[in-house]
Amino acid sequence: MIANFGDIKNDVIRKLGISTTAAFYTDTILNEWIRQGARWGTSYKKWPFTEGRISTTYTATEEWNFEGVKADSIRLLQVGGKRFQKLNFEDYQIFKEEEPNSEDKVYSDFGRLVFINPNADVSGTLVAWGQYAPADIDVTDLTAETVFSNGDEEGNEAIVEEVLSYAKTRELKENETNFHHTRATQILDNLWTKINSEQFQYQTHRARGGMFKRINVLGGGVDDELIRRDQFPLG
Repeated sequence: MIANFGDIKNDVIRKLGISTTAAFYTDTILNEWIRQGARWGTSYKKWPFTEGRISTTYTATEEWNFEGVKADSIRLLQVGGKRFQKLNFEDYQIFKEEEPNSEDKVYSDFGRLVFINPNADVSGTLVAWGQYAPADIDVTDLTAETVFSNGDEEGNEAIVEEVLSYAKTRELKENETNFHHTRATQILDNLWTKINSEQFQYQTHRARGGMFKRINVLGGGVDDELIRRDQFPLG
């Protein structure tokens, strides 16, 4: 099992049959490749284990910027326990133009900015669910984990394969580069298929018009803050 940074690095070294004392493959080079591979793997899909919840005290301000949340990723937003409806950005602008005094509970996002109708008659805690951007893996800590650790370790195998593709690029071995990159994408695609198959029972509440639809976010009943840039050491 490839559980952490040290395991990834050791597996890369073993499969390449190299020593990091050689100038061609130094610790610095391998560490940077693993950091790059981890970034690539994390951003390959909207993984459910990079979803989280953030909360803050609400003020009647229209523009919000939640640090550590990926652009256009807010799936659900509540203020004082009252759910807001998400509009696409163009419709939100039309709404603001045509109904400037409306108290409708609506919001939108554009890039990393979230726009909440400041006229909505709400107060209390603002809670949002979305996709966060984990911090880079700490290559000084051999026990540092990726977002795939603790349950989805095949993702770490994909990181190994992607790093091997970088090594083969450095060796000018194009065929092997393509082989390892393809292998890495296949592993992540298989992981994504497995995750989707495990989520097939998600259903929409009858008040929302049916069944077998889903909001792919963490449940609203979680008490602890789940979005923290240093929660997972991978960016």
